Amino acid sequence: MPRILFVAMTESVHTARWLNEIQDLNWDVHLFPSQGWGIHPAIKNVTVHGIDIRPENSNKNIRFAGAIPFAVPHISDRGNIVLQRLRDHFASSQTNDGGYRVRQLIRVIKKIKPDIVHTLEMQHAGYLALQAKEIMGPSFPTWIFTPWGSDLYLFGRLPDHRYKIQKVLTSCDYYGPKSERDIRLAQEFGFKGKFLPVLPGNGGLDTAKLRSYWQRGRCSDRKIILVKGYQGVMNRALVALHAIELCGDLLKDFSIVIYSAAEDVKIKAQLLSLDLGIPITILPSQPHEELLKIYGKARISIGLSISDGVPNSLLESMTLGTFPIESDTSCADEWIVNGENGFIVPPEDPDRVAEAIRSAIINDNLVNQSAEVNYHIAQKRIDNSVIHPQVISLYNEVFKKKQCPKSDKKLCHQNGS
Repeated sequence: MPRILFVAMTESVHTARWLNEIQDLNWDVHLFPSQGWGIHPAIKNVTVHGIDIRPENSNKNIRFAGAIPFAVPHISDRGNIVLQRLRDHFASSQTNDGGYRVRQLIRVIKKIKPDIVHTLEMQHAGYLALQAKEIMGPSFPTWIFTPWGSDLYLFGRLPDHRYKIQKVLTSCDYYGPKSERDIRLAQEFGFKGKFLPVLPGNGGLDTAKLRSYWQRGRCSDRKIILVKGYQGVMNRALVALHAIELCGDLLKDFSIVIYSAAEDVKIKAQLLSLDLGIPITILPSQPHEELLKIYGKARISIGLSISDGVPNSLLESMTLGTFPIESDTSCADEWIVNGENGFIVPPEDPDRVAEAIRSAIINDNLVNQSAEVNYHIAQKRIDNSVIHPQVISLYNEVFKKKQCPKSDKKLCHQNGS
């Protein structure tokens, strides 16, 4: 039975979606957290290692190797004190001692002997696996690396990260790109292994199900502008709100909905609502499914950052009939033609973003036609029926190559491999 060890952010929906692509294959799937120790509720049917205290709200279909329960029924007060100290100790170890995490990962690899180690993301998972490989040497398993968003595009320009990224890319065996840009960057950083097919890093989408979330009627009848609310080193939600402010004369019948809002974004939104006299809703944390239903009611989706890969906000907008406005620092140009089925804008230029918003509000034909175009693109490129077999084929290719080392190529060919 094939055995895979994923090193990834266990709290991420992107990890959950990728793992769900192989959950029905009866493979032996293991997961090691690259940071933190929570588990996304959509993760299931895996064995989790490297978490010393089982999260309280973890899925019952997850097996935890060596984890102490979060709580023990009917335990004494003294026992609760001891358990709390253990939780504090392990949490501190995982947060502050990178060497401890590396030792944990090496122990897991030696114990379960995976056929493949697959790291999702660079700055946590990739660096962690690199340290383990440098210690283990040739005994480290076949290594697949898949980048996320800004792993190479942004961090690759920073001196503190550039050398580490080069080390990862010259140490891994396979590279799973999410975009054509990923391929070019990997080559620039010296990757000499084998490229796997370009696939969305979060797996496929059920486009037929998401179509059922579309609000009845024309997409141009929708009156919601949906904004990704991240603000920080990379993200620019405040620019999006400034651009919306510049379009205030067109927004009488509209409402603004912001998800994943940073604190300064929440404050700006309250002031903007008062100034424009329109409702602005800050969505609380909720299941992702509920957010997708709001996408199906939104006319425009805005996601701005100074660095990104293939934004999930873009793919979800395309699938749900929402007109996308995305940053020119992402890989949006590999999915949409600027001005035809979306707008690609400078993430720090509110005037240019405002121009895009105005066009998407005024031009009903643009919004309606692009909705159908984008949905058909999604069907062809990211539907589960398209992505799922490609993911299986990807791993089968690696398994086959692992079973047929270079010295046995002739024998493998004779056996039909």
